Amino acid sequence: MKSVLLVCLLVICSLNLPAQLAPLQTIKGKASFYSDWFDGRLTANGEFFSQEEFTAAHMTFPFGTWLEVTNLDNQKSVFVRINDRGPYVKGRILDLSKAAAQALGDLKQGIFNVEIRVVNRLDILVLPLSISKTKKSVPLRQRSLYLDSNLISP
Repeated sequence: MKSVLLVCLLVICSLNLPAQLAPLQTIKGKASFYSDWFDGRLTANGEFFSQEEFTAAHMTFPFGTWLEVTNLDNQKSVFVRINDRGPYVKGRILDLSKAAAQALGDLKQGIFNVEIRVVNRLDILVLPLSISKTKKSVPLRQRSLYLDSNLISP
């Protein structure tokens, strides 16, 4: 009798499991883009940041999460990968690379009203080819400054 109740309880609990694991549908808010000063510096996940890649910073999404970001003013969309933490400005939900911000609209605007959606694995299979372009090398002066100040001890 106890085992039947236990099985029934497990079945009932497992019915609600897919609803609990369902990803957040969409989030609306403001997004900005990185300053050129960050180009070539290390991101929170250890990569060198590049303004030419389609990446973004978010406070809580796991590194490697792909997002579809839509500019609510002109309905342009872009896919970005989370590789950093931020933004650290109140009221903003996302920091975009310059390439991603350019794809969304005019850079003179600076801040975009956006809607973000976590991309499913099936969507990743059909990502546009433009996001898979080759990485630009990090400027040597920035790499050497990092290496000189952080890795080389006197």
